[in-house]
Amino acid sequence: MAAKRADPAQDARHGAAGEDAGEAPPCPLCDRPIPPDVPQSLHHLVPRLRGGKGGPVVLLHHICHREIHATLTETELARAYCTIEALRTHPRIARFVAWVARRPPGFLSPVPGGPRKRRR
Repeated sequence: MAAKRADPAQDARHGAAGEDAGEAPPCPLCDRPIPPDVPQSLHHLVPRLRGGKGGPVVLLHHICHREIHATLTETELARAYCTIEALRTHPRIARFVAWVARRPPGFLSPVPGGPRKRRR
């Protein structure tokens, strides 16, 4: 699945990336810069399916966004992990942030550790 390019106008409406045009905005999850040529995604802090439509979004590296959704369900995101600070406290995401922080901003990789286990 290809990464979606974030729309700068949408970023301004949602307050995701209000940086100077010459600077790459930092990823709020891993604190690495997000250059314009790197795959990036807008993450709804409260999932749209759980009442977050029109709510706050943040601009993330696509790899960081994939890790969030590989780790947590929509319900878990809505209930307990609806802020960047809360996301960083999750053990798997904390390990991912420490790992990816040592990589260059344009680093691409399959999400380590595989997808979350689905409950039935």
